[in-house]
Amino acid sequence: MAQAGDIPTPAGACDCHSHVYGPFDRFPLPEGAHAPAGGSFAAYVAMLDRLGVDRAVIVQPSAYRTDNACTLAAMAVLGPDRARGIAVVDPDMANAELRRLDGLGMRGARFHDTLAGLMAMGDLERFSARVAPLGWHVQVQGNGTRLPDWEAMLGRLPSDFVVDHVGLVPHGQGADHPAFRALLRLVEGGRCWVKLSAIYYGRDPDGGWRDMEARVKALVAARPDRMVWGVNWPHPSLPDDARPDDRELLQRFLAWLPDETTRHAVLAGNAARLYRF
Repeated sequence: MAQAGDIPTPAGACDCHSHVYGPFDRFPLPEGAHAPAGGSFAAYVAMLDRLGVDRAVIVQPSAYRTDNACTLAAMAVLGPDRARGIAVVDPDMANAELRRLDGLGMRGARFHDTLAGLMAMGDLERFSARVAPLGWHVQVQGNGTRLPDWEAMLGRLPSDFVVDHVGLVPHGQGADHPAFRALLRLVEGGRCWVKLSAIYYGRDPDGGWRDMEARVKALVAARPDRMVWGVNWPHPSLPDDARPDDRELLQRFLAWLPDETTRHAVLAGNAARLYRF
């Protein structure tokens, strides 16, 4: 719940990056896969309500690989006015199946440079060309230090693309880190969007926020119309006892945005365009 002195969550705010798991009797995990504790649909909706967030983009967890049934079920319960999704698919999935997923509210597909179960970066250009006519984007996550290596390839994609988690650039050098400068150039190029999500990645070694604050502010200053926000709930890469307070993270993030107009764009308006609400 909001507390006295909180910066208000903008009307129509959308969490653009979180995951849902289970119930496992209906949506069992593949052998060897892991799901974080407490990642149920009910817990997710309760978190959205606590933060005053109206909409959600549920991202297919890597644990479920290409079986999108759990994510689709969560989207269906929330309904088309409130939910969209990002799928994990085989790069050779039939066009008819891609159209079916689009009709159910999927708006893109995940790629990762190392994570098993997700499409690899080598499939990115070909798949981007296939889904551009659908209005889909490709969602890219990987070792942020490789952004300069990927810059030319990403810059020629025919579809829009979304870079997760502020690029996952390691701490150090703030907005002057060479990998972050590559991300800024991509954003200025026109087809790149950035998820200002999981802001605890790349935190300063002393626990401070100097690098992340500088990077968020630089991205927002460059292209406020291409930034979206996400929680990364239930924080699947963190130990269960190290998960952040989502309200505190949101308040910190809102304080980095310069004014109410920008807050509405980053948390609500941009997501409505990107995910076609």
